[in-house]
Amino acid sequence: MPRRALRTRSLRRKYVRTPGGRIVLHYFKKRPNPAKCAICKKELHGVPRLKPAKLRQLPKSSKRPTRPYGGTICSTCLQKLIKNAIREATD
Repeated sequence: MPRRALRTRSLRRKYVRTPGGRIVLHYFKKRPNPAKCAICKKELHGVPRLKPAKLRQLPKSSKRPTRPYGGTICSTCLQKLIKNAIREATD
C-alpha cells in the first residue's frame, strides 16, 4: 500500500511491471495543459509545459519566444495582425 500522501486522485497513476514480475502503481504529478494562442486557441510553440512555480525558475529567454506578443499569440495570428495593421495604415 502506498503512503497516505500518494493515495489521491490529484496524482497521475501508472501501472509498472517490476523486475520481479509484480505489477505496481507508480504515482506522478500531472503535466499542465499546453499554452494556447489567445486568438485561434492553437498550441503555442516555444512555451514549455511547466507548472507556474517551475516556470518562474527559468530564464526569460526560455519561458517564451522573443517576438512581439510571444507566449500569448501564435506566429500565424501575429502575421495576420501585422498585415491588417499595415493595410489600415496605408488606406
